[in-house]
Amino acid sequence: MPLEKTYQDLCHEALDHVGEIDAAELKAALKSENPPLLLDVREPDETAAGIIPSAITIPRGVLERDIVRAFDGRVSDDNLDQPIIVYCAGGSRSLLAARTLQEMGFTKPVSLRGGYRAWIVACC
Repeated sequence: MPLEKTYQDLCHEALDHVGEIDAAELKAALKSENPPLLLDVREPDETAAGIIPSAITIPRGVLERDIVRAFDGRVSDDNLDQPIIVYCAGGSRSLLAARTLQEMGFTKPVSLRGGYRAWIVACC
């Protein structure tokens, strides 16, 4: 029996709900007066090579359980409305992670198009 949906199908569906920003937009957002929460959902072996400054690392596989860590153990109503930029290596896992955050009640998660690789190309 074939899969009803593939990984790529799920990513395309997430794009129907989740916005994306590019590396230049992220750079500007991080310099703003009220920067967004920056969330790296890559695995520890990936983040060992580097992260975007100010990012909180929570691997995609434990996001639902550990997202409260980004808010000192307690998520308030204000936190739910805080802008969150999610990134991974290439931009697909972050789409799924941002969609999951929406399903959990966060109202402003977006994904970094092209992920960490795009950030390195654009900003370093």
